[in-house]
Amino acid sequence: MTIKAKLSLLISIIVTIILSLNLSIYYYSTKTELVTKMQLEMITIAKQIGTSLDAAEKSKKFMEETIGEKLRAVAIAAKTELDPRIENVSNHQLAELSRELGVNHISLWKRTKDDIVVFKSSEPNEINIGSKTWDYWYKAFDQLLDQKRVTVPQGQKLLHFWSGPYEYATSDPDKINKWGYYYDGTTDYIINPYISAKVFLDYENTIGTTALIRNLMNDNRDILGITGFNPDFFGKPQIVKVKRDKIVYNLDVRGVPFGDYDFIDKKQDVINVLQAARTGEIITTMFTRDGQEVMKSFIPLSEEMPYVISVNFDYGANKQALNHQLFIHAIISLCLIVASWFVSYLISGFLIRPLRHILDYVNEIAEGKFGRKIAIRSQDELGLLSSRVNAMADSLQKYMGRLQASAEELRSTKEYLESFVNHTSDAIHVTDLEGRVIQINDAFQTMYGWSGEEVLHQTLGHIPDRLQQEYNTIRKRIELGESLADYETVRYRKDGQVIDISITVSPIRDEKKTVIAIAEISRNITARKQSEEVIRRSEKLSVIGQLAAGVAHEIRNPLTTLRGFVQLNKQQGSLSNSYLDIMISELDRINFIVGEFLVLAKPQVSHYELVDVRGLLNDMVTLLDSQASLNNVKFDTRFAADIPLLLCEPNQLKQVFINIIKNSLEAMQDQGGLIIVELENDPAYEAVVIRFKDQGRGISEKDMARLGEPFFTSKPSGNGLGLMVSQRIIANHKGTMNITSKLGEGTCVEIRLTSQQQ
Repeated sequence: MTIKAKLSLLISIIVTIILSLNLSIYYYSTKTELVTKMQLEMITIAKQIGTSLDAAEKSKKFMEETIGEKLRAVAIAAKTELDPRIENVSNHQLAELSRELGVNHISLWKRTKDDIVVFKSSEPNEINIGSKTWDYWYKAFDQLLDQKRVTVPQGQKLLHFWSGPYEYATSDPDKINKWGYYYDGTTDYIINPYISAKVFLDYENTIGTTALIRNLMNDNRDILGITGFNPDFFGKPQIVKVKRDKIVYNLDVRGVPFGDYDFIDKKQDVINVLQAARTGEIITTMFTRDGQEVMKSFIPLSEEMPYVISVNFDYGANKQALNHQLFIHAIISLCLIVASWFVSYLISGFLIRPLRHILDYVNEIAEGKFGRKIAIRSQDELGLLSSRVNAMADSLQKYMGRLQASAEELRSTKEYLESFVNHTSDAIHVTDLEGRVIQINDAFQTMYGWSGEEVLHQTLGHIPDRLQQEYNTIRKRIELGESLADYETVRYRKDGQVIDISITVSPIRDEKKTVIAIAEISRNITARKQSEEVIRRSEKLSVIGQLAAGVAHEIRNPLTTLRGFVQLNKQQGSLSNSYLDIMISELDRINFIVGEFLVLAKPQVSHYELVDVRGLLNDMVTLLDSQASLNNVKFDTRFAADIPLLLCEPNQLKQVFINIIKNSLEAMQDQGGLIIVELENDPAYEAVVIRFKDQGRGISEKDMARLGEPFFTSKPSGNGLGLMVSQRIIANHKGTMNITSKLGEGTCVEIRLTSQQQ
């Protein structure tokens, strides 16, 4: 049995036993009776707690007021000892007066242009503390200095005196003090005596609210917690002070002023607290946390103490009818857990022992030691793992030898590549993303004429102005991670000579795959371009010669009609207007055919212009219609309506269209048929698609592989240059030509030209 099966079976048995015992005991529960009984008991205890807490809070309030009156008396006594002008009072004098009057310290506050600040104090850390951001404290100071009644709701208010609640000290967040503030107009400052609030904390911990809660929970183990909520602040963002990089809650504006808030159901607790405070009724809810059932009671205190206290009872512990069963359940569960843990510990130790051997061996492998092997003592997963680790060690030992050989090979390859770059006939230069040259090879100087000293860290000026925008577009594509291969264009040499080149542009990336430079390989194709132009002209002359017969035949038909009408006029002496209209129509037809033929014969100058490709195709179909009629072939044009204009050289495209249609006519000259010319727009790729479909004899697979080769042809009188020239013209227009054919069924030539051609 595998380790997985052993562990699964063991865990399943333990879980099944525990769940079966738990379910059998839980079956006898009687929730309804227990809930009713606990609610009555909880309400009784909660009322007692509420009464006790109310009295404790009132006692604490009385203590605060007593200390406040003492602070007022100290302030009045200090006033009689101090000069009414603050500049005549020293910090040392305040320190002496504090000791005499029995307070911790005395500070003097004075109003500035936009704040109320401590100017003098017996505590040096208090000096220059401002109160602008102290909320109602600042408001109370402002009202005292204006001889107005203090209206803030917190603290103790007497004649010319206000004492706020005890609070953390701004100068020392570890101290909690009780402050008093006195001003009667006879001085130009507020007198601020204060003493430590340790008495309040001691009160809280001995006989106050905190001590009361602690005693109640010690006396009644069923109470899980007692929490005091302030409805005005509970559920709202807590007001805090940041003092010496320490976050301190304001003691008088906390949402939870006393008790521990451990059983948190924040959203529902906010609703219950607000409802209890608003209605004055006790709210009771059930709450479950980590499987523990808790009964929570929210009890509002008196109007003088507008708090809501929450008493949390352990609902599960108070199921008196099930005490015996729960006790047995706890003992049994504990025994099972201890037993299962002990057994699992022994079994795990036994099972992990082989893993320790494997780990030790893996550590040796990490240090490069491959001599020792792991002994295989079982056939389970650990045994299989041991065997695979042994195999891995053998492989690693072999791979280390290969890596060393690879490192040597990489070094040799690097030297080879450097030699290749420096000795290749293609010019190579690398630029940064700003276009500055950072590296060139020897062929670059030979092709363009610039030396390394002249171009390094400079921007090349070898691009014609009319192609600058095109080159910028290419660089943007390369910066986005694309590559460009065999792109034909022209460039300037250092001496100003224009050369035809084919460039391959690629991005150079760093280890993070980010493009950091651009590499450009240039190949001089000026001689090839000149040869191609000669071939294109030769092919054009050949095509013109072959078309001459068809054009002559087409012209002969209207000439025959004209000759007949002239003879008729000679015999009869005059002709009717209808005959004259026919003669004019036939003359126009002759003129159109001759005009189209002359267009083909004109010299081809590479002048790109915006052209409606539908007009080009219609002209070619009209021009070749007579030759098609001789071969019993008809044209079917299928042009879409939304065809954009193309930026192209129209005479070169006409030469392509004539070559393709002529090939289709020759493929159908024996059986006749239909040539379909399709024109459509492909907006997804911003391209215009032209298709020529014939019903000729087709092309074999063997010949398809050689299409476009110079001087390869299956025609007795052909030279094999027409298709090669056509492909080159389409490539120069940044387009593609795709030929598909099936022997005996016909051929389809598809041409794609970019409608946004630059």
